[in-house]
Amino acid sequence: MIYTLKNGIRLLHIKAVSPVVYCGFAINAGTRDELENEHGIAHLVEHLLFKGTKKRNSWQIIDRLEAVGGELDAYTTKEETFIYSIVQQKYCERAVELLSDIVFNSTLPPNELEKEKTVVLDEIQSYNDSPSELIFDEFEELIFSNSPLGRNILGTENSLKKFSSNDLQKFVNRCYTTDNILFFVYGNISFEKILKLVEKYFDVPSSQRSFQRNSLKNYFPQNIETNKDTYQTHCLIGNRASHLKDKKRLAQVLLNNILGGPLLSSRLNLALRERNGLVYSIDSSLTPYTDTGVWSIYFGCDKDNFEKCTKLIYKELDILQNKEISEKELKKAKKQFAGQLLISYQNKENYILAAAKMALHLNFLETQEKILEKINQITAQELQSIAQDLFDIEKLTVLKFVALP
Repeated sequence: MIYTLKNGIRLLHIKAVSPVVYCGFAINAGTRDELENEHGIAHLVEHLLFKGTKKRNSWQIIDRLEAVGGELDAYTTKEETFIYSIVQQKYCERAVELLSDIVFNSTLPPNELEKEKTVVLDEIQSYNDSPSELIFDEFEELIFSNSPLGRNILGTENSLKKFSSNDLQKFVNRCYTTDNILFFVYGNISFEKILKLVEKYFDVPSSQRSFQRNSLKNYFPQNIETNKDTYQTHCLIGNRASHLKDKKRLAQVLLNNILGGPLLSSRLNLALRERNGLVYSIDSSLTPYTDTGVWSIYFGCDKDNFEKCTKLIYKELDILQNKEISEKELKKAKKQFAGQLLISYQNKENYILAAAKMALHLNFLETQEKILEKINQITAQELQSIAQDLFDIEKLTVLKFVALP
């Protein structure tokens, strides 16, 4: 259930038989909310939150849960920041108190800031050394040109060097407002008990966001080729896709699974790897945001095989646009999709983080039964219609990393 506290913070509670409790904050603030001169600040704030509060130093923060076998973690995305913990049920109050201290009382200590800048710079350099990861960031820069949504999460060396502790505090004040914060709890703990805990420790004044996220610019497909110091040629082909609230989103996921999802029986894996041995792996993926999304195909191959790979990929896209999926294949794909969902729910950490994201943005959760019902209602005609729009060759952006000669 989702409950709203008097100060506007929402509480997502999911009761489950479990010896541990997963709990934490989902904050509707990420890279997309950065101002022009703040590239990378959302992620840097996430690091600094753990470096000191009004009553704890960084070591005391780390040791508070680790001393009892618990875990503390966080990450930043384009649109969210998550700070959460995993603890034995009997230490739930300890976790709630610590998390509230980190989010509401962090001092973002200036003496720790320079050290964390160095840590993030190392992270950037490590990322730049991995073309198979770097290409996804550069691809979104093309898909969302001239928008904060297109920025990479880590920032740049130049942008990070300029930030002061005061700059970080301004970002927190502007973006960490109570109307954009959700606290989630998954475990064998009653709603009444967790409500008492959050009312005890989340005694902060209500606040409301004073800005709206910028709307996206028009999308113009691009075809870009760059040289990289890499053995393989890496490539991404894709388009803008449906957003979190789009009624077509589940159908897009099903279509993506058929094309190049995680199963080895996907059309792209059969065409490029199993039948022709051209790639080690190929996959397609969907990333939904609150008002848009990204669909893309990624593969890496020997440069001499690139033309063969792209020819086979476009052939599969063309087939899905011009020929309805058979009833037999559709039925099989739905069973696979349903099975994947049910298996994913067994990873409790991933499940509650995904549920918290949906609750943060949509303010409700659909039951597993409702989702499975919607999957069963998807038709072959619907999938073909989506394919004709999503896979339209005139709308595709292509980014290619070519090995240096």
